[in-house]
Order: sequence, then structure tokens, then C-alpha cells
Amino acid sequence: MVMTASPGMRDSAIETMDRADLDALSEERIRYTVRYAEDHSPFYRRWFAANGVSAREIRTHEDLLALPIVSGATIRSHQPPVTRDFGFLSAPCADIFTIHETSGTTGVPKAFFLTWDDWGRYAEKYARSFASQGLGHGDRVVVCTSYGMNVGGNTMTVAARRLGMTIIPTGRCTFPSRIITSFRPTAIVGSVFKLLHLADRLEAEGIDPRETGVERLVVGGESFAEEARRFLADRWDCPVHNTYGSTEGTMCGECQVQDGLHVPEDMVHLDLYDPELRAFVPDGAEGRIVISHLLPVGGRSGMVLLNYDSEDLSSVVSRERCACGRTHLRIRPPCREDDRVAIGMAHLRRTELEQAVFAPENMADLNGEYEAFLYGEGDAGAVLRIGLECRDPGACDRTAIQDRVVETLAAHNPLLGAMRAGGELRILFAFTGPGGLELHQIRGRPKRLVDRR
Repeated sequence: MVMTASPGMRDSAIETMDRADLDALSEERIRYTVRYAEDHSPFYRRWFAANGVSAREIRTHEDLLALPIVSGATIRSHQPPVTRDFGFLSAPCADIFTIHETSGTTGVPKAFFLTWDDWGRYAEKYARSFASQGLGHGDRVVVCTSYGMNVGGNTMTVAARRLGMTIIPTGRCTFPSRIITSFRPTAIVGSVFKLLHLADRLEAEGIDPRETGVERLVVGGESFAEEARRFLADRWDCPVHNTYGSTEGTMCGECQVQDGLHVPEDMVHLDLYDPELRAFVPDGAEGRIVISHLLPVGGRSGMVLLNYDSEDLSSVVSRERCACGRTHLRIRPPCREDDRVAIGMAHLRRTELEQAVFAPENMADLNGEYEAFLYGEGDAGAVLRIGLECRDPGACDRTAIQDRVVETLAAHNPLLGAMRAGGELRILFAFTGPGGLELHQIRGRPKRLVDRR
């Protein structure tokens, strides 16, 4: 049934706006934001002048193709220690409320500057996401994402204030079980694997996760297979919602319909580009997510980004009205560009591995943790070594698990299956007990598919 306005909507006038009006609002804000960038951002002012581009010429979504694609490397090359000043800073230092950095896992951390107005927009995006998932006044939410230089935990906390929610800011999922038994949270925000480990720990203490009163799990930070979602939902006996956010300001959320993530189109413009970043891809086709901030007319920002390459991949689900009543663009759950590897003519995604690992029959023996390393190629072919953790290595039916993983991979990736059948790819397995994989020795977010060729 199509609703005109869900009770949980933050701003039904914006979230249910007709497509033509929404596009018109977006283009009005594109024009203003590009002019703001030219007037206030040293990077864009210099780039426009050097390339003979006038901000007044950029009026529509298609005109953004004339502007540079900005990457993380671009930001790092226009900040200390490479340059004396921060080229992307777009407001006076006295107007900056907070300064942030990304994790820096791919090099020098990128610096970000947020005014209080920026925080208002960040919080509004997350508040809409929470509301679309059924969260609101009276909910008690454990936030297991980091606080500090990363914006995640703080953004959720500010967003919760707008909805009348109570935040329990643990910052990680290793909190003591009394947090659950004493405060009786109604929702937890964390990653798939953190929430699975939390369920294991609770059960080891004699606490059934299904009886804790947790009504929703919100997962963000990485893409995940639907099989992993179903397994996690079964462990906790509650819905699992997907979110996608970044310091750069994307922040999309999956509503209760769970048919794509809603993009807050009045605050961020999202395009999908071809692999060469030269043109847009049609709806339904996979492309690289490129975002542009959208400021309301008269608005200010500490750091404007136009045509920022997120290095994530997605596709458009629909631009039509969702069954929840919202009209904003919906996209497939994004995946990282570096979460897939090329093997000959085939591509293997990390989520395809996860799909195979989380086959229901496997999870009677496995705890869900996995990692894979790719070796070799050339005349000898490639070798994919998959590591899996068994709850009880001595009782684990390794042969059956191996067969199911290989069959699932081949079924969902026929080209990969053909390579294995033709001897161009060997798949090997290693089994260990809980905590035995290499990834547990690495600090930070683990990389589960590693190309070691």
C-alpha cells in the first residue's frame, strides 16, 4: 500500500516531494553551491580560473560534468604537509565548529571542517534515516561506532536529539552485558560481525539475544550479503536495517520497506559514473558514486565538495515513490571499489564470498568470520585461499562446507565457476577455531578479500 506520509517522517513536505519539484530544488541548490564554492573555496576558485569555468555556467545536474572529479588524493594534496593551507576550507576558521579526520587507512588522513550549520545537515540526514527505520521518541539506542575524529558516533548522537531518542554512547560492541540488562536498549548500531560477536558473548553468559528487548539493529560501515543480514536478524529476532554514511557527507538509509537506501536529495546530489569517470551510467547500471554537497540558498559550509568520487559502487533502484511514501532516490547498498578483485576475465566481490559463507547449512558449524587471499595467476592459474572459523573445529563438516561454498560461488558467478572448472582457478580452504584468522591480528577494520599476487 502506498502511503502519502509515514508517521516516522522527519519532514513529509521534503521527503514526499514530487520528482519534478525535487529535481528543481536540487538544481537550485547546485547553482548556489557551485557559486559558494567559487567564492569561498581556494581550491575551486583556482581550478575554475585555471580552466576558464564560470560558476554561473553550472546550472543543471548535467553541467556538473564540466567540473573536476575530486578524490581523496585531491584533498590530501591540498592540505598540510603538501601545502601550507587547507585548499578545501570554505569558511573562516573562526566559524568552524569541529575539525575531523578520516581513518587514514589509505594514506595521510583527510581533514574535514564542519560549521554548526554543517552539523545540522549531517544530523538531519541521520535523523531521517533513523525515523525511516521506525526509531523515534523513547527509543534507547546503543551506538557502537567510534566517537572522536570520525563523525559517525557524534552525528548519530546529534540526530537522536532531534527525534527524542536516548543514546548509550559505548563507541564499541565490547561493552559489558550489563549495558543490555540494565538499560534495556531498543536498538543497537554496529557492524554485522560486531553484532554477531555480541550475540555469542551474551549467549555464553546465559542471555538470549532474542529476549533482550532489542527491536532493531542498524548496520553501517560496510556492505554485507543478504544471507548475513538474515542470519543476524534470526540471532536477534528483529529487523536489520542498512545504512551508508561517510565523513564526506553521504548518509543514506534503508527504510522499513528495505528496497534500497534513500538518498537525501535536498542535501546531497548523487551521480553514478562509468569506470573512467567520464559520463553518467543509466539507472539500473552499476557505477561509481560521485557526490556533491547541496547548500540551501544563503547557507554556509566549512568544506564544500563537488563531484567527490567516493570510490564506492552502486546502482539506482528507483526514482519512483517508495511504498513508505518517500520519493527520494533509492540506491543499492554500496560496496567498496577495493572490495572486489579481478581474476582473469572474472571479478570476485567480497559480498559474494560472504553470501557463500553464510549459506544457512554452513552456519550450523561456522561463526561467520572469514577471510580470503588471492595468489598466483599466469600460466599456473590463480589460487583463492578461503579461511573460515568453526565453532568446534573438531566437529566441523569441512567437506560439506567446502562443497557448498564452491557451489554457491559458481552459481552466482558463472565466469568464476568456469575458470575453476577449466583449471585456471584453484580454491583452497583453511579452517580454524574462533579467533584464529589473520584478520584478528590487524588493528582497525579488517580487509576480508586481499589480493596478494
